[in-house]
Amino acid sequence: MGWVGRDKGARRNYNPQEASGRFGRRPGGPCARRPEDGGGGGGGSGGESREGHVVASGTVARAAGGVALFAMDTVQVTAAREGSRPPQDAPLPDQDVARVQLLISVAVALLVVVALLIWKFIQSRKSSRRAVLLLGLCGSGKTLLFVRLLTGNFRNTQTSITDSSASYRVKNDKRMNVTLIDLPGHESLRLQLLDRFKVAARAIVFVVDSVAFQREMKDVAEFLYQILTDNTVLRNAPPLLIACNKQDVTMAKSSKLIQQQLERELNTLRVTVSAAPSTMDGSSSGSASQLGRKGKEFDFSQLPMKVEFVECSAKGSKGEEGSADLEGLEKWLARIA
Repeated sequence: MGWVGRDKGARRNYNPQEASGRFGRRPGGPCARRPEDGGGGGGGSGGESREGHVVASGTVARAAGGVALFAMDTVQVTAAREGSRPPQDAPLPDQDVARVQLLISVAVALLVVVALLIWKFIQSRKSSRRAVLLLGLCGSGKTLLFVRLLTGNFRNTQTSITDSSASYRVKNDKRMNVTLIDLPGHESLRLQLLDRFKVAARAIVFVVDSVAFQREMKDVAEFLYQILTDNTVLRNAPPLLIACNKQDVTMAKSSKLIQQQLERELNTLRVTVSAAPSTMDGSSSGSASQLGRKGKEFDFSQLPMKVEFVECSAKGSKGEEGSADLEGLEKWLARIA
C-alpha cells in the first residue's frame, strides 16, 4: 500500500520542465550543444531526434528491403528448382504417358510376331514329315498290314526286299493323309533303309508277331533298341506305336505281356551294350545315345517320344474272307495325321 501511494504521489507532482532540467544537458557541459551546430538546446535536441529517427527509419527500410529482395530471390530460386525437378509422386505429362503406352504396344507386337514365327517354323518342320514308317522283323505281317490299310482287301504277300509307299487317307477325315512306307525287315536291309527315311518320319509303327514273340523276343528287342537309340529319331521324337499283330491266333501274346517283356529285355540289352558299345553300332549314323534314364530300370515312359501298344490282326478273325481288325491302329493314325 505504501509503494502504491508513493507512486500516485510521484505522478501528481511530476513536472516536465523540472525533469528536463534535471535530466537534460547542462549549458557548457560536455554534453552541451555547440552554437555552430545550430538551433537552441531544446529545438536542436528535437531536430536531432527527428533526423536520427529518419536516418534510422531509412536504414531499417533499406535493410527490410534487402531482406525482402533476398526472400524474393530465394523463393524464385526454390520455385525454379521445383519446376525443373518435379516431385516423384507427381503424375506424368500426357506426352510421356502416350510414349510409354506406345513402347509397350511395340514390345507386345514384337513378342507376338516372334511367337508366330516360332510356331510357323515348328509347324513347317512337322508338316514336312508326312511319312509313317512300318518297321518290324520279317514275317511280322507288315506288308499285309500295309495292303489292308490302303485297300481293305486281303492279299497273299511275300518277304519284301525293297520299300513300298502310298498315300493313306484318314478313315474319318478324308482331307487328312499321310504317306505309309513299308520297309523290309531283313537284317541286311532294315537299318540301311531306316537311315534313308527316318528324317521324314512323322510316326513309326513297329509291328510284332504276337504268336512268335517268345521265340523272336531277343531279335525284336535288338532292332527296337537300334531304332530308339538313333540320334535322328531321338531328336525328332516321332510317336511310336507297337502293333501286336496276329491277335486272331489263339497262342498270341497280349500287348501287356509283350510290353513288360520288351522292357526287361531292353534293360538287359542296355547293360550289355554299355559294356561293349561297338557291338550294336550297325547304323551309319551311330547309336551312341543312352536308352532311358541312367541308373533306373528301363520303361517306355523314359523315352522322349510317346510310345503306345495296340492289338491288331491284319488277317482278321475270319481269315481271308473277313475284314481286318485294325480299329486301334486306324484311330492312332487319325490322331497323328
